Amino acid sequence: MKRVLFVCIGNCIRSQMAEGFAATYGRDVIQPFSAGLSPAGYVSEIATKVMAERGIAIGDNYSKSIPEAAGAPYDLLINISGEVVPARGLAKEVRTWNVADPMSKKEPAYQEAAQQIENLVMALVLELRVAQRPTPINRPATKGIQKPR
Repeated sequence: MKRVLFVCIGNCIRSQMAEGFAATYGRDVIQPFSAGLSPAGYVSEIATKVMAERGIAIGDNYSKSIPEAAGAPYDLLINISGEVVPARGLAKEVRTWNVADPMSKKEPAYQEAAQQIENLVMALVLELRVAQRPTPINRPATKGIQKPR
């Protein structure tokens, strides 16, 4: 199980969406957390609505800072902020996802961000599932078995 921290600017839209998708689709491989560089203090109503339309509830979540998130070190930090994240000592690996911030835009921008984040989370879940599969053991051929002609 990989501890993954999703970071955006306010922890009110993109990182909340990513945490919601990861908790829903990847609960067997991801322990998700989210945080913001400058927490907004709320989770966006439009983001909550967009996620609810996908069957994912984020309305009870709250906006938090990186220090308030559930403790380093993380296995992976996903930076969705578009800013530099002070990640030293915070995570073993850092990746950047370029997802436009829909803040102050209309609902279609939130829908687009949600779709992009959903695709990225699904790809991450698949990657982690493949990585945790046991390596097949190569066994020598058994003597006496003949190949079909």
